[in-house]
Amino acid sequence: MTSTPQRQASKLLPTLNIAKLIWIGPAAAWLVIFLFFCVVGGKAGFATLPGTAGWLNIAAELGIIAIPVGLLMIAGEFDLSTGSMVGAASIIVAIGANIYHLPVAVCMVLAALVAVAVGVFNAVLVEHTKLPSFIVTLASNMFLMGTSLGLARLLSGTSTVSLHSDGWAKALLATKVGFFNVSILWWLLAAALAAWVLQRTPFGNWVLATGGNLDGARRAGVPVGRVKLVLFIWTALSAAFVGVLGVFEYNQGNATSGQGYVFQGAIAAVIGGVLLSGGFGSVIGVVFGTMIYGVVSLGLFYTGWSTDWLSTFIGILLVIAVLTNNVVRQRALSRGAARK
Repeated sequence: MTSTPQRQASKLLPTLNIAKLIWIGPAAAWLVIFLFFCVVGGKAGFATLPGTAGWLNIAAELGIIAIPVGLLMIAGEFDLSTGSMVGAASIIVAIGANIYHLPVAVCMVLAALVAVAVGVFNAVLVEHTKLPSFIVTLASNMFLMGTSLGLARLLSGTSTVSLHSDGWAKALLATKVGFFNVSILWWLLAAALAAWVLQRTPFGNWVLATGGNLDGARRAGVPVGRVKLVLFIWTALSAAFVGVLGVFEYNQGNATSGQGYVFQGAIAAVIGGVLLSGGFGSVIGVVFGTMIYGVVSLGLFYTGWSTDWLSTFIGILLVIAVLTNNVVRQRALSRGAARK
């Protein structure tokens, strides 16, 4: 009897059990960093309810993007077009609703369709040209940013368009509970879905197999092209969703907003235990990676230190994370070989 792609793919995952525990390192790192800022910035209010809400709000919006970016990296690919997708989605909704008076739902559908088109473009170009996804999506990011900015100025005369809405979209996407944004709930839902997909479905095994051993995955019958297509679309849609969140949270769309996410999503994923080479990582680890990023981003403000040091802290964390991930990966491979 011929083995199914699911069974064949499972044979390519000797480190899967270890990978499920990779989140312990980022979790411990988050705890240490959190306690550090509680001590250093505690008097200024870092550990208060507003302070906690502040870094969670930062982590939530980044996390919505970082989670699918992490899955894509586990599959061995990058997506650097997320930053421009955030800006494109926000300006599409703002111009459509404010200038052309389209229903908000229609504008959101248009933004989603653009995101799907960008995801398909990235996936098809990477799969059929064999160009590195880093280059393909960086080019997509530049193209999308320029197109969004050019069309925004052409249609509205500005790169920033106001949009004041008190309807269902505002309630669903920009509600606050005290100091906490509703984006935190969307982040948790995104994490739960991604964790279920990665750990409980055949598609999750395909993702890990694709990043861990691409040629082996193809020979095992894993639909590698379809896996990458789904992940590129998922990443683009998540970025568009964050762009739409921003429209209703800040009452405006900006064609150039979101450029910080170009590398932040990948950085959070790596800090969370995802290997740059693919095939290894966990959703829970990425969640802690985004929490670390949020704590450091806001923690510096509460210490009174210059926020110019943020990149220094993130750079140090990134190097430590990469070194740690490589050590864990090598030990996992050694244990897998010993069992055989």
